[in-house]
Amino acid sequence: MAAIFANIDLTFLIVSLVKIVGFTFAAVLPLVTVCVYLERRFSAVIQDRVGPNRVGIPLTLLGFKKDIQIFGIGGLFQAAADGVKFILKEDFTPKMVNTFYFWLAPCLTVVPALLTCAVLPFGSELDLSLLGLAQPVKAVIADLNVGPLYTFAIASLGVYGIVLAGWASNSKYPFLGGVRSSAQMISYEISLGLSIIPVFMVFGEMNLPKITQFQDAHGWLILPLWGDGLSLGRWVLWIPMIISFLIFTVAMFAETNRLPFDLAECETELVGGYHTEYSSMKFALFFMGEYAAMIIGSGLAVTLFLGGWSIPFAPLLGLDFKAGATPLWLGLLHIATFFAKVLGFILFFILIRWSLPRFRFDQLMKFGWLFMFEAALANVLLTAVLMIWFPVK
Repeated sequence: MAAIFANIDLTFLIVSLVKIVGFTFAAVLPLVTVCVYLERRFSAVIQDRVGPNRVGIPLTLLGFKKDIQIFGIGGLFQAAADGVKFILKEDFTPKMVNTFYFWLAPCLTVVPALLTCAVLPFGSELDLSLLGLAQPVKAVIADLNVGPLYTFAIASLGVYGIVLAGWASNSKYPFLGGVRSSAQMISYEISLGLSIIPVFMVFGEMNLPKITQFQDAHGWLILPLWGDGLSLGRWVLWIPMIISFLIFTVAMFAETNRLPFDLAECETELVGGYHTEYSSMKFALFFMGEYAAMIIGSGLAVTLFLGGWSIPFAPLLGLDFKAGATPLWLGLLHIATFFAKVLGFILFFILIRWSLPRFRFDQLMKFGWLFMFEAALANVLLTAVLMIWFPVK
């Protein structure tokens, strides 16, 4: 036993723990709260209404005659008030449910979404020599050579949480929502997987940090405006890459149950769908899982198609990544760039939700099997033909 612990690199363990806590619990989970706030404020702007703009401190509960109203901060404390509300609400479990699976379902929804954070490169290497670290630290929790496959494999487990919630609730509306969700996710997972095959064909690998570094030096996949991205071969392949991006984005909407694909919980038909019988923190976990999946999906789209943490025109600005020589300020700027792109993509998610009507379920299935699947498959063939005619070095 002593020999086993003697071979453990303590520095590696500490750095990995800091990255896990820093990215997953100090960045992604607070970003869920930010997403809820952005959803409310952005939808209010779209619908020409006020939205949350004030939160009161309930001093009357402490015996005071009047609550304190906080103005001028844009309703930022509304998300905190919602969190406190979920914590303090009664955790009610109906008698007719299958208790074990009823409790398990919310966990199966949120945990896979958080596990997929491990392979997302949220920045370049960080020079932490000031802290006594001789080697630069990669801004990724797990640098896997099969990052997208890991993401899809883990994210696909989230459907089990929704299906179990619908079945264990022993109620007709949640059951219909669970059945809809399972059929929807299976249908669009095929298109989602096929949409990124052309990306791997172009890059020749599936290592997300290396894909981001290549885009930093040679132009983003859908914006090849510097480096060898200006070559004829890259611009010819820009057409199937745009198609891949569009298919990936639409399939991601379906996988995260966002409008116009929210048939699993559509309020106008199924009351609340699979989470109708849930309350308190179990109800909050479903929303946490949905928004966390939306954040990870946005992060994956940004990494594959929008250059990840790379800054636009970085080589022309002298801000391109150089392994082992990136100063700390540039590494922090890369992290800020990544999260800025993710927030921009999340705003696009919100814009679509409050702009488009919901599909009927038969339309959703027909669109997935008769258009998305064929388009993704044809795009793989198109990419292969173009790579033969215009080989990329």
